[in-house]
Amino acid sequence: MSSEDSKKVVFDAEEASLLVKDLRESFGSGRTRSYEWRVSQVKALLKLLVDNEQKIIDALSSDLARPPFETVVYEIGMFKNSCEVTLKGLKQWMKPEKVKTSITTFPSSAEIVPEPLGVVLVISAWNYPFLLSLDPVIGAIAAGNAVVLKPSEIAPASSALLAKLLGEYMDNSCIRVVEGAVDETSALLQQKWDKIFYTGNGRVGRIVMTAAAKHLTPVVLELGGKSPVVVDSDVNLEVAARRIISGKWGCNNGQACISPDYVITTKDFAPKLVDALKTELEKFYGKNPLESEDLSRIVNSNHFGRLTKLLDDDKVSGKIVYGGEKDESKLRIAPTLLLDVPRDSLIMSDEIFGPLLPIITVNKVEESIDLINSGTKPLAAYLFTTNKKLTEQFVTNVSSGGLLVNDTVLHLVVHTLPFGGVGESGMGGYHGKFSFDAFSHKKAVLYRSFIGDGAIRYPPYTDTKLRVMRALVGGGILNIIRALFGWS
Repeated sequence: MSSEDSKKVVFDAEEASLLVKDLRESFGSGRTRSYEWRVSQVKALLKLLVDNEQKIIDALSSDLARPPFETVVYEIGMFKNSCEVTLKGLKQWMKPEKVKTSITTFPSSAEIVPEPLGVVLVISAWNYPFLLSLDPVIGAIAAGNAVVLKPSEIAPASSALLAKLLGEYMDNSCIRVVEGAVDETSALLQQKWDKIFYTGNGRVGRIVMTAAAKHLTPVVLELGGKSPVVVDSDVNLEVAARRIISGKWGCNNGQACISPDYVITTKDFAPKLVDALKTELEKFYGKNPLESEDLSRIVNSNHFGRLTKLLDDDKVSGKIVYGGEKDESKLRIAPTLLLDVPRDSLIMSDEIFGPLLPIITVNKVEESIDLINSGTKPLAAYLFTTNKKLTEQFVTNVSSGGLLVNDTVLHLVVHTLPFGGVGESGMGGYHGKFSFDAFSHKKAVLYRSFIGDGAIRYPPYTDTKLRVMRALVGGGILNIIRALFGWS
């Protein structure tokens, strides 16, 4: 390729501007607004997955050494479910919602009309590159928008496959993919969008929000945080251990935004919990987990180095009670348990996003609530207990994006629940109808006829008019009658 040809394929701010212009023209034509177009594109996404399941499995194997089981269940299966929920509910979601009016506007009727926002940008993450790319895209399409998807360059095989498949299966006059890294993302963020949906970390989330503020563009930020697991002493220990392991290491080897980040339990119960976790980990991944085909590898050398630094911290290096083995050549780190980790250690300062699980001990399990609340609000919080009073206290007093009692991560699959963060773990939610709502504007519409046009609202203003208008605005038939007769 000549230098002149290579210049033509550079995606810069000018190219981004042309892309947005083309999509605005397509959106302006009304093409995306029809129910038929929306359904056809969701069906195309469903067909894309069905036709290319093995290619998706292979891409994730290349990017993350992801076990096929996890890809089929957590990416393909969950995405298929999202498509089916959308196809089943879309017609109803699109209908205007009739609402009551007050006597102040009598006679009148009113409704809330969901309308598409316009041209939206979805910036995705690398850890679940298909689900986290396409799930928001379903919502954008279902709501009637034109959309640009920017997959993560950290999962290059998945990014390339997404670009190829969306180019082949989707209506490219309204749905486009832009591959690339920082330069391409920056070029996209310079443009005016009608909404930006970003999944990733808080550092980049702040960059996205700053760019959006220049155009007063609304954002959905799906971030992360240190999701705690509180374990009471009254639980079925074997089941609790298995469910913690499933949510931590069974979800991309800890590289998931809702993975358990650390455990809180009592000093007395901690040894029993550690023993149970050790037993179940060995059952799941064998005596040499670095060789297990059921664990994803660390995504790249940068993240491997970051995780190694956490383990090498002087404050925690002596706290490892299980695991800790590493193979840099294969980018593999074994499931690792650390007991009695100091709260001021490096591993407790930021989201771990890897196969390391610190365990913090307290005197009484109730102390866990204040400990959690002393940090930033997590994306998820997990509690294992049979104590109803503790459960009520936890649900009432722990603020998190989502909360799950006696299991981990499964709230993600319930499409009737919104998925999203709070505070530093994000803003806005999606999944199921919440995805449709995330990319819709709820337009308030009031209908009136020409009858019932009273002189009371027009000048000249009198004391009687003021008295009646006060009663009208305040509502209540009795007050209005009193005002009309001068009784108030």
